Amino acid sequence: MQALLFFPVAFAIALTPGPNNFCGLNNGMRAGGGAALVATTGRVAAFAIFLAISAVGLGAMLLASETAFTAVKWLGAAYLFWIGWRAFHSRSLGGTADLSEGADGAMAGRAPLRALVAQEFLLGITNPKAIILFAAIFPQFIDPGQPAARQFLVLGSTYLLAEFVSTAVYASCGRQIRRLIRTPRAVVRLNRATDGFFMGAGGLLLAAPR
Repeated sequence: MQALLFFPVAFAIALTPGPNNFCGLNNGMRAGGGAALVATTGRVAAFAIFLAISAVGLGAMLLASETAFTAVKWLGAAYLFWIGWRAFHSRSLGGTADLSEGADGAMAGRAPLRALVAQEFLLGITNPKAIILFAAIFPQFIDPGQPAARQFLVLGSTYLLAEFVSTAVYASCGRQIRRLIRTPRAVVRLNRATDGFFMGAGGLLLAAPR
């Protein structure tokens, strides 16, 4: 019964706009839907680590530690600022990932999948909101009268699947935006907008309470 209640919550949380979902949209726009889905394995790996931590009871300790939580928050904000800085200075449609630009300096080049996977992983593992999800919200759906390991497996798998569904939605939107990017100037404007989002997300992360 708890699992049935968790399904809509998991998909609602996964679809909520945020850095990882914007990264999925960004990857879909710049590298394609398939690449965006593969890159999501990095995000899922990061969240699986938090899930395992929560399952053994360390998540609550991490959440309770002001020092640990603040450290993760600052690391997450710093990484968001760095992605924004890369986008601002890029003239390539690759934007936020590591790639070599082509002769026109604008439309050429695609980020290698390993760079996209690493970016998704780092965004996920430095996201303090993930700590709140897995250490505070997630255990509320665990029935104490049932084996905890099996419940964590079912609920965790459900949420990680929801992240792939979320990426598919955002990446599809990104592909539609890609059709509007036809000139080098449009690419630069897109990168500036990407910079604004990630810089803003980093600022909000620093300013936000728990």
